[in-house]
Amino acid sequence: MKTELKGFHSPDIYDLEKYYPEIEDNFCFYLEISVGVKNEKGAEQFGITVCTPKWLLENKKDDEMVFGKNYLIVFKYNYQKIYGKIKSYIDELDGNSWEELALKVSRIGYWEFEDYQG
Repeated sequence: MKTELKGFHSPDIYDLEKYYPEIEDNFCFYLEISVGVKNEKGAEQFGITVCTPKWLLENKKDDEMVFGKNYLIVFKYNYQKIYGKIKSYIDELDGNSWEELALKVSRIGYWEFEDYQG
């Protein structure tokens, strides 16, 4: 069983392909990706914070530490590279069940059902 990237958008940015940050090396935005089983209907949401090291440095408190889970740290904005990096990761995943696949995707983005207990 393989995964497929089915959606790629940001609630913060209207058009990711045309976006260009005001400061090339200092920005942050939230990215939502939809991922599902390849060649099947349906997908679930995963959230990734895309930011630069400079943004992290300027937006932390002196006594804070930052975990890197659910962050994609880039050095400048390049839509094609960001999309390609995420798509490449998703395309290479395989597993025996959707739950196994979703856990692998959740290594890079917060899964909407990550903490769900049914």
